[in-house]
Amino acid sequence: MIKTVFALSLSVASTLSFAQVQSYQPVTKEMLENPSPDDWLMFSRTYDAQRFSPLKQITNQNVGQLHLAWVRGLANGQTETIPIVHNGVMYVISPGAAVEALNAVNGDLLWEYQRKVAANVAGQARSKSLAIYQDIVVFTAPDAVVGLDAKTGEPRWEAKTDGRGNTSGPLIADGKVISGGACAGKRDNCFIAAHDALTGKELWRFYTTPGPGEPGDETWNGADIPKRLASTWGLPGTYDPARKMLYWGVANPMPDQRADRHNGNPDATSRTAPADLYSNSTIALDPATGKLAWYYQHLPADDWDSDYTHERTLVRTTINPDPKFVKWINPDVPKGQPRDVVATIGEAGGIFVLDRNNGQFLWATPFPYDDPNFVISNLDPKTGRTTINWNNVFKQPGDHHVVCYWNTRSYWPTAYSPVTNSLYTSYIDNCRDLTTNGPAGRGSWKVVPRPGGDPNALTGLAKINLSTGEILRFDIGRAPGNGAMLTTAGDLVFHGDMSRRFRAFDAANGKMLWESVLGGNISVSTISYGVNGKQYICVMTGDNLKVPELSAEVPELRTPRGHNSIYVFALP
Repeated sequence: MIKTVFALSLSVASTLSFAQVQSYQPVTKEMLENPSPDDWLMFSRTYDAQRFSPLKQITNQNVGQLHLAWVRGLANGQTETIPIVHNGVMYVISPGAAVEALNAVNGDLLWEYQRKVAANVAGQARSKSLAIYQDIVVFTAPDAVVGLDAKTGEPRWEAKTDGRGNTSGPLIADGKVISGGACAGKRDNCFIAAHDALTGKELWRFYTTPGPGEPGDETWNGADIPKRLASTWGLPGTYDPARKMLYWGVANPMPDQRADRHNGNPDATSRTAPADLYSNSTIALDPATGKLAWYYQHLPADDWDSDYTHERTLVRTTINPDPKFVKWINPDVPKGQPRDVVATIGEAGGIFVLDRNNGQFLWATPFPYDDPNFVISNLDPKTGRTTINWNNVFKQPGDHHVVCYWNTRSYWPTAYSPVTNSLYTSYIDNCRDLTTNGPAGRGSWKVVPRPGGDPNALTGLAKINLSTGEILRFDIGRAPGNGAMLTTAGDLVFHGDMSRRFRAFDAANGKMLWESVLGGNISVSTISYGVNGKQYICVMTGDNLKVPELSAEVPELRTPRGHNSIYVFALP
């Protein structure tokens, strides 16, 4: 049974709230491509995933006056989501596989949709965001992709996806709902799908690992089909409407270890890309058909669960990488020329910048630091082909390695500012200490600081110039970042971490300008929106999959668990 709760009567909702619902304006293709500055219509606001708000009522001159406008508690459970906002209504996933529509001015409930799923599934529902098109809000529930009426929350359609595990979130491109997810242990579930946004009809699937005889099959060197898994569990992809191209990240191959995937032989597949496609790759897909246009593999035939699955940021920038800051530079690419690029940072570290047209390698560098234990030992700068760090690959039972990096960033999004031409990210300078128990899989492991690293500089924020590769580090300390980055036209960067601190920084120099201490650790989420001429900054707190692991690294924080809430700030 699907339960929908309505809060539309004047006895429950305000007159303003009722009017908001009744005056709903459908979201068109043109609005998604060029949204109102007041709206936040997808997980990173725009198709390019820049997470840049053009609103500038709040600036680096007055941000110190920010105060709490409203707060609203949410149900218990995991929350890894990012709200969306349209015409003064906030739509947000609440823990327990629910969706709420709220008055974005005061947090009052307009309607709630509750998906009925098993209790053990509901408590771990991990979809990263919602999407909106015409009068439909799209929710990737644990067992289905669901289209909800934006005015009432009533289900309009659903497409069952039993078994896949919808841990990512939807992106709407040309009237199609594009979504990925976890494989849930089966290759049959390792796909990106497109559904008609108005009817839910499935239109195509792209499988993220090849079957026998398909392109890329040879990179698995005969590995059993059930052991060819690579998911798209993380943040959704991006879309270039001019090129009609989707850019998506694929996670690590599974089982995690080479030997386990290849009948006990870790050397059965290439040490240099391509190997075990399309794991740890950027893939470019035609949204009309789902056909692959090109791919780039960041890490070949991974051995350590090193995800390169999160958002691909689309930027136009002059290519002028400086060897003082960048390790691998394509010598065949003329410097000083503008390019349309796709940039990404992996969970295992490393910054990659590729040409958006064809995936040509432009430049890359280890991140957050260059270290001999980095997962990539070499990269051919002319071709961009990466080589796995063979010294740290498990070859026999009892092998012990320290591998860098581990969750240097995860499903908390990066942000880009066109004002500074810089990508902003949080990072954690840690590695994994692993011992194998044989070809059947990984044995013991723990997270450790990078050998030789400063334990008092375990975490920080980085401003990365996408032209030169120069990095400015700021907000350095020990509290892991667990919140999304946000940039604004007010020359600001917002970010929150597991110390419960939500902060604003000067986008040019990283100077902290404002801070608020919240009730729990910041969880993904950060956005900005406007209603009736007023700019708001929104952030969420709460538990998510990484909280226990990150908390164990810095026990002195004693971060409160739970406290799933929405906080919204504004100027007086």
